[in-house]
Amino acid sequence: MPAAAQTLAVTHAEAWTMEGDAPVKDATIVIENGRIVSVAAGGVAPADARVIDARGKPVTPGLVNGATQIGLVEIAGSSDTVDTSSADDRNPGYDVSRALNGNSTLVSLARADGLTRALVYPSPSRRAPFNGEPAFARLRDGVDILDVANVGVYTVIGGGAWDRIGSRAAQWDSLRNALTEAKRKADGPPAAEGKKDRKRPSPPPHGGPGGRHGGEELLAAVLRGEVPLAIQTHRESDIRQAASLAADFGIRVIIVGGAEAWRVADQLAAAKVAVIVDPQVNLPFNFDQLGARQDNAALLAKAGVMVAVGQAGGVIHTNYNAGMGLREGAGIAVANGLPYAEALKAVTVNPLAIWGRGGGTLTPGADADLVIWDGDPLEPSTNALSVIVEGRETAIRSRQDQLAERYREVR
Repeated sequence: MPAAAQTLAVTHAEAWTMEGDAPVKDATIVIENGRIVSVAAGGVAPADARVIDARGKPVTPGLVNGATQIGLVEIAGSSDTVDTSSADDRNPGYDVSRALNGNSTLVSLARADGLTRALVYPSPSRRAPFNGEPAFARLRDGVDILDVANVGVYTVIGGGAWDRIGSRAAQWDSLRNALTEAKRKADGPPAAEGKKDRKRPSPPPHGGPGGRHGGEELLAAVLRGEVPLAIQTHRESDIRQAASLAADFGIRVIIVGGAEAWRVADQLAAAKVAVIVDPQVNLPFNFDQLGARQDNAALLAKAGVMVAVGQAGGVIHTNYNAGMGLREGAGIAVANGLPYAEALKAVTVNPLAIWGRGGGTLTPGADADLVIWDGDPLEPSTNALSVIVEGRETAIRSRQDQLAERYREVR
């Protein structure tokens, strides 16, 4: 019987379902056809199920990183393994999913740390108001790790973000102008102009597929609320501009990074702007992050802002150690005031919800992505004992493990 069709039961689990603030003790989790069928305390495994005994260990949904570049970068110092940005002018339609590398050694490393899904975002081109379209990767076995493409529009705003445009005032003007123009085109011409325009069709779109025409359609999707606009920025003044943008255009905005977001927590909550933070950014790396502090996530959550954890803008954890960095970040947030259950949500349910996806729970009907741990998943010393993706138990041996085994006896 194929693994995906096999009935699987995880017994004697401390199951963090993400419903409520406490786990279900001695739970039995039944999986069929890649989905969770039931989670019940003291439940009995079906007679035909393959049983995995969790022995009272914590079981969580598979971890989800809200902002990474895993699958786009293998070695940052080798340009032929870096596929993070486009040099095309004004191209919000740059689709990172076409460059995802499921054979990257960093995928198995992240999966071994319990990461089963990750948002993969483009880097700034330093030319345009938009970087491109992020995608979700699902870290299953095999080369095909694309989960869903085109989940939003991504931009970076801040000091030095766009060399060609310069000042952040010009950056915000460019962003607003692009949205205004997209809204005008989506609304259509006035009735008197409609007939004239039909007689004189527009020239072919610049750049072909994924060019400006694709970008206009994508911005129209943002304006319709179908996908969010993600703005990677850190300074308080820029975050306030982002919240105003969400209110002015009635669009879904995500702040990625947000080192000074705690200063704008109430405004973000009122505008329903979610924030993907990296709790490891507790000291300023640049002048946009002078207000960075360790309890950023806790203060945002207390104000009612939906918070997720991601590693945007870093060097190591953005692609390397995307799983370990996620767990460390959530643990740091707990140590600085974020309730434990909220921290687990920030690395499971919340990143999916923020990007408009469902899942991240251990509930009937949810995708069967789950991890059995040998201890607290937010402790760096904890290991994943079993990682199940879409109902399949996956390989958790990384290239590092293979090299360690190969050279263990070498003197």
